[in-house]
This record gives sequence, structure tokens and C-alpha cells, in this order.
Amino acid sequence: MRTLLIPAAAAAILATTAFGFAAATHTSGVVKSIDKHAMTLTLADGSVYNLKKGFKDPGLKAGEKVQISWDMSGSKKIAEQVTISK
Repeated sequence: MRTLLIPAAAAAILATTAFGFAAATHTSGVVKSIDKHAMTLTLADGSVYNLKKGFKDPGLKAGEKVQISWDMSGSKKIAEQVTISK
């Protein structure tokens, strides 16, 4: 039993530290376009963010300044939250 406890505890510690580094990244910019069919948001600098299924649009339109919290999923930037900046 003890021989299983130590490796299991070590694996648990390593697994939890990996998730600690997966914090969302924050970006601000100006909306160039939003495609509700493709569920993408493009900023004026050309960066594209994929919107999650069930995304609640806060009234985004071209020219609006926004703050985006996002994470990487493979090679795609997934927008976790999009808020309009004043």
C-alpha cells in the first residue's frame, strides 16, 4: 500500500501544478469584425479569437474597444470573456 501512495501523491502534485499555469491571457483592442455564424471576433490588429458556444454578445460592433480574456486550445485563441471597454 505504501509503495502506491508515494507515486500517487507525486502524480497528484505534478498534475495540479500544470493547471496552475493555465491562466487566461488578457488582451485589449478595437473590434474589426464579428462573425456570429463562424463564431469569431477579429481585432483591428488582425488577431482572431474563437467565441465559445453559447457566447452572450454584449452588443459588439466594429470600432468598439474591448477587453478579451482568452486561452489557447491547440493553435486557436478561445475567448473566455469579452467585455466592452469605456
